[in-house]
Amino acid sequence: MIATTMILLLVLIGLSIPVGAALGVLGLLLDPLFSMLPLTRALGELTWSASNEFLLVAIPLFILLGEVLLRAGFAERMYGAMSLWLSWLPGGLMHANIGACTLFAATSGSSVATAATVGTVAIPQIKRFGYNEPLFLGSIAAGGTLGILIPPSINLVIYGVLTNSSVPQLYLAGFIPGFMLAALFMLIVIIACLIKPEWGGQRISATWGERFVSLKHLLPPFGIFLMVVGSIYAGLATPTEAAALGVFGALILAAVFGRLSLSMLREAIEGTMRSTAMIMLIVVAAGFLNFVMAATGITTVLMDSVSGLGLSPDWMLLAVIIFYVILGCFMETLSMMIVTIPIVAPIMFKLGFDPVWLGIVIVILVETALITPPVGMNLFVVQSLRKSGSMNAVIIGSQPFVAALFVMLALLAFFPELALWLPHVFGGY
Repeated sequence: MIATTMILLLVLIGLSIPVGAALGVLGLLLDPLFSMLPLTRALGELTWSASNEFLLVAIPLFILLGEVLLRAGFAERMYGAMSLWLSWLPGGLMHANIGACTLFAATSGSSVATAATVGTVAIPQIKRFGYNEPLFLGSIAAGGTLGILIPPSINLVIYGVLTNSSVPQLYLAGFIPGFMLAALFMLIVIIACLIKPEWGGQRISATWGERFVSLKHLLPPFGIFLMVVGSIYAGLATPTEAAALGVFGALILAAVFGRLSLSMLREAIEGTMRSTAMIMLIVVAAGFLNFVMAATGITTVLMDSVSGLGLSPDWMLLAVIIFYVILGCFMETLSMMIVTIPIVAPIMFKLGFDPVWLGIVIVILVETALITPPVGMNLFVVQSLRKSGSMNAVIIGSQPFVAALFVMLALLAFFPELALWLPHVFGGY
């Protein structure tokens, strides 16, 4: 039963069927194979219940927020400011890539949007300043992964919905690991450029006066971040309402800077609709697949098989990490979360793992999937922004940053308070 399910899933993905469609088709195939009742008759109710969660409204709003910030030109000014402040480090503008991704991640909630936004501005600088192309591209792909860890995060919203966990608590838990991960990415760049100084490109010189003047370009995204996250923890808004406030603030800033127009709004809304439609198709299709798996007993068999292994909590955590790393090589990240979390989370909770801590661990594993071939989404995003060159350069340049992700996982395993300290202190967790 389990083997049949996995083979069918791999075949569908191998046929290059879009992931949302593949999950839905898999549910339709498993229904007549293992069920005595026509489970497809519940599809209408399942579609409604899967998409009728108020918290999911935050997803299109956070996507729209990122689209408006991108098209209003804030990314270019933000990147310019980061380059003045960070380019003195070994690796130069690669630190600006990571710093800009970190700041944009704190407003967009999407890894793909973060990588695309910063990559659009950064990639032309490779030849201009003589950087090592693979490492430079890898810093953009890896920096983009921060979009789903540093609040506000769409993936943390999804995890909260699937496990009935508090999204504000998850957001608090994501801060320290998120910024530590950004620092680890920068450390990877520094080590690489100390070993190979020629990879670091030409330094950009700037006076302290120019640096302080450039801070004004960091204020708009920082103000949006305070509006979104601050309103949540001040008790003024739910995550969904805070996302709406962020969109409102972004539109005001776009108008102030003279970038608000009907054409810009149309492009932002069209981009939001495309991304939201893709995400909701995955949510609905994965919800139906999970229902079929539960109704046919596949979920129970799988959980019993895993529980029957008699693994200790530590070994089970290692097994989960290996499972996600392997699965992330072949499956799109959001669908991977939606399909696996209803199965993995109950097992881990039963073994005593904290739900909020586990959410951060799973999101970091999902980050790893974003930059591991052959299906790493950020790899494709960065490659699509280049005018020429092989995909191999992006893949090779991203792999040193995978090591940083594993270091962060190890730190969280040995020091859980890295994720839980802020929820305990400020969230009453």
